[in-house]
Order: sequence, then structure tokens, then C-alpha cells
Amino acid sequence: MNTQQPRPEPNSGILDIAAYIPGKSEGPKGMKVHKLSANETPLGPSPKAKEAFSNLSTVLEDYPDGSSSDLRETLGKVHGLNPANILAGNGSDELLSLVAQCYLKPGDEAIYTAHGFLVYRIGILTAGATPVIAPETEFKADVEAIVERVTEKTRVIFLANPNNPTGTYLPMSEVRRLHAALPPTVLLVLDAAYAEYVRRNDYESGIELVSNNENVVMTRTFSKIYGLAALRVGWMYGPDHIIDALNRVRGPFNVNAAALAAAKAAVEDRIMIDQAIAHNDEWLNWTTEQLSALGLNITPSVGNFILIHFDGSDKVAKDADAFLTSRGFVLRMVGGYGLPNSLRMTIGTEEACRGVVAAMTEFMAS
Repeated sequence: MNTQQPRPEPNSGILDIAAYIPGKSEGPKGMKVHKLSANETPLGPSPKAKEAFSNLSTVLEDYPDGSSSDLRETLGKVHGLNPANILAGNGSDELLSLVAQCYLKPGDEAIYTAHGFLVYRIGILTAGATPVIAPETEFKADVEAIVERVTEKTRVIFLANPNNPTGTYLPMSEVRRLHAALPPTVLLVLDAAYAEYVRRNDYESGIELVSNNENVVMTRTFSKIYGLAALRVGWMYGPDHIIDALNRVRGPFNVNAAALAAAKAAVEDRIMIDQAIAHNDEWLNWTTEQLSALGLNITPSVGNFILIHFDGSDKVAKDADAFLTSRGFVLRMVGGYGLPNSLRMTIGTEEACRGVVAAMTEFMAS
């Protein structure tokens, strides 16, 4: 006999969500730990951002600027955009969730690729809509596969470009081809969290595509190259009508004052950005070459991380992860992304990169 008492029940789809699990950050006690599981920059934030953050300590009683006007003005100047078409968020995660909240409902469908960011699925299911997964080709988004899955129920397509955790990207010509195949009622969301790291002539973050169309938005973050992950600040560039809709439902003070001040200072510090790009270019290439020489398959990456594939069962990747962790190198298992036989490694300091290669050499020889 069912004796359970009546109780509040969550909306349809909520209990189908697998809670997001961040990469682990702890290693053996008493040992120096290199956290390479969360795609954080090893250089840290701009000193100017730190100073701006510290200066906020004298006015903690004041509410932040609810419209994020100073940050939007600065982003507009740096990127040549109209600040009115920029929306700041509590990380780009909030903005992606707002898109799902505003443009999806039960009975709708939204598409993302097989190894796409887990937040897409969470947002879709939270809105009561149906997630549709498009297969990838060689760990890269496949335009044909996405278009084939567009139906009269499709309302949103989430495309991470570059993608996490694979590190792959679509050239802008392919993104344009995808957009051209979509009905005008379908919203294309370009998640460009790692755009600053990309050094490919055929890549664009999507600004021009957004500027010339009514059904495209681009999201960016300060958590990666700017080193402000702890403050949670991101931004979106989009058409007037979409920014207006999201502004109506976001929290009135959705970005805290310290995050706004630090982000403004960070985006203005070009020297620090260039240093972060140069460091990543050097050690991304070096680490990829060294691990490939050990016989490991590394998916070519344009981000600040690499995806390391192991042959055999998924236990091999787990064994490698345990071995590296025991030596103080914390990587990310990516079974939640459908890649149980792989590890994702953030490009860290020189010491961290050399240490991982040395430890992996030992592991592969054991």
C-alpha cells in the first residue's frame, strides 16, 4: 500500500536532469596540487581587475548598477557594439538559462550536439522542453546532422564554438551555412566562451552574424581568459527584441558590483590578455605534441584545454586519472559528456604541463 503523503512535486522534466558536477579540485594531502580540471587560466586575473575588486570593499552596502551600464559601455567600445544590444549576466550560464526560460516551453524542442555543454540540457529540461542531440563528426559539430533534426517543434539551437570539452570549432562559413538553413523562428545561440583563445583565420565569434539577423545571439564569459571565474560574470550580444525579452525576466541586480568593476577593468587590460594568449599558444602546442608522442590520441584544440583519449575500456581513463591525481595533477573525467574513455586537461603553468607529461610517460610505461 502506498503510504506516501501528498507533497509538492517539481515540474515535468526537472527530475530528468542530472545535476551538474564540477571537476574535482583536491589531490593528496600535503602535496602540491595542480588543478587542471576547470579550464581556469594559470595566469590569474589582471592586477587592474584585482584592484577594482578591492576598491568595492568600501561600498558593500550599496546595490550594484542594475543595468550594468559601465560594463556594457566598455564592452561596446572594445568590440565596436551598441551597448543597448549587450546584456550582462551572472556568468554566461545565467544567460543561456534565460534563453531557455524565455523561448522554450513544454512541447518545444531544442538542439545541441553530442558533446555539447551540459548546461544546455539542464536549461531545456527546466523549461519543460525536449532536448534533441545531434551527433558529431570526429568530435566536431556537424551542420547536416543539426539541420536534419530541425522540425516544426524546434525553437532553439545551442552551438558551443569552440566546444567544451572537445576543443573543436566550426569555421564561420559553416556557422553561416547552418544559420541559412534555419527557419527565421528558430533562435541560434552561439556560445563563444573560449573565443579569445582561438588563433584561426576562418573563425569568428559571431558578432557580424548577430548584427545582421534577428534570430542569433552570442554569449561570452569572463571566467576563462580573464580569470574571473569566482565572480561569475558573462555577457550576451543580441538583437533588440531578444535583449528586451531577457531583461524583463532577469533578476533586477543579477550581476554583483565587484564582478562588474573587475570585469570592466579586465577587458580594458589588453597586455594581460595578450600574455594569456601567448602562454596558451605555447603550452597548448607543446603539451599536445608531447602527449601525442606517447601514443595518446589528442583531439586538436583551439581552446585552453585538450581532450586526451585512451584505447581500451573506460577503466583505462579512470586508472590514468587516479595515477595523475596521486601525483598532484587533477584532470577532468568527462563521462558525463559521453566520453568515458577520455580526460580533459586544462593548459596550466609550465610546471603543470611538464609535470603531467612526465607523469603520463610513467603511466603509459607501467
